[in-house]
Amino acid sequence: MTDRAAEAFVDDTPGEAPVRGFLHRAKGTEADFIVLTHGAGGNCNAPLLVALADKFAASGISTLRCDLPFRQRRSHGPPSPSDAKHDQAGLRRAVEVMKRQFAGSVFLGGVSYGGRQASVLIAAEPTLVDGLLLLSYPLHPPGRPAQLRTAHFPGLRNPVLFVSGTRDPFGSIGELESAIKLIPAPTKLVPVEGAGHALLQKSNREELPEAVVEEFDSFFSRLSPKASERMGHAQ
Repeated sequence: MTDRAAEAFVDDTPGEAPVRGFLHRAKGTEADFIVLTHGAGGNCNAPLLVALADKFAASGISTLRCDLPFRQRRSHGPPSPSDAKHDQAGLRRAVEVMKRQFAGSVFLGGVSYGGRQASVLIAAEPTLVDGLLLLSYPLHPPGRPAQLRTAHFPGLRNPVLFVSGTRDPFGSIGELESAIKLIPAPTKLVPVEGAGHALLQKSNREELPEAVVEEFDSFFSRLSPKASERMGHAQ
């Protein structure tokens, strides 16, 4: 499956947070689905998100990669602190819209800032999804390890899969391992050797997306009977 198979997706229902991005469909409406979003400096066309969406759809998980509301309002530049609640509302809306199309397990994920907002949302609304995928979680600003972004971790009741580079200045593997202990739900941390905050590099461009999806399948299939059934059908 290639990016050419992705469908442009827009939901501009009046009075609701707009949802805009690209939908990669797996076969069947019974498919599980995941909503994936980007970091502070990117958009839904980030190469990592495109590659992951292709791999997820091929594995049987329909995938919406979407722009956060702050990126829909302006094409460049980082979000402001006031954007956080709007971006969380956008992710909630994206999940709700996808639930109308797919009946399987529900997942939400994001890169860096996008993952942080996803995790804050789900700590407050745990029934919205079945699990989280957090890529390059920004544990703290570079060079400021005391400014941890973990206040909501004890409220996370959903399984969480973390994927982080061993050279990420936003949090070392050791720091993440310590922080993840605050989460009462099942967790797993997948280190990406030699990678920085961007995760995707020339040296791992081919194998990283496939490895992430395999880790995702392995982690969540152990926790979800529905996911196990999906994997069996996809093989």
